[in-house]
Amino acid sequence: MLTIIAAAAENNALGKDNDLVWHLPDDFKRFKRLTSGHHILMGRKTFESFPKLLPDRTHVIITRKENYNPEDTLVVHSLEEAIRVSKLDDQPFIIGGGEIYEMGMEYADRIELTRVHAKFEADTFFPEIDESKWKLVKEQFHEKDEKHDHSFTYLTYERK
Repeated sequence: MLTIIAAAAENNALGKDNDLVWHLPDDFKRFKRLTSGHHILMGRKTFESFPKLLPDRTHVIITRKENYNPEDTLVVHSLEEAIRVSKLDDQPFIIGGGEIYEMGMEYADRIELTRVHAKFEADTFFPEIDESKWKLVKEQFHEKDEKHDHSFTYLTYERK
């Protein structure tokens, strides 16, 4: 099962200048819980936005750059190749960025989306979810609080 995991605003904003535009600690914890022990497939810019490797995950980086080879990662040149090198993992995750999410929509079986209830200026966006192809199977609302500047909802979609 291949899963896309993302946090996107009401206007599908993902980030700006290769960084997130909000801070949601509970969403970070959920991301860690779901992706730990699995392959995480991402574009090069997403990888380079991390301060360091995420622990207990296999980093699969998709890039057009030849001779790109960060230590302790798998580097591939297409999403299809990333999926192939992750085939022994029963639950790999596509974690971004915008281009990789767009490509991943045709391959994914599930989407774990954190919908941030606000709109943001951004330069990277999550693709529209085609509800003729995806069914919302679970949702869990999280109120704005002292640790979270915005309310948000965890949404789980499965391919129809």
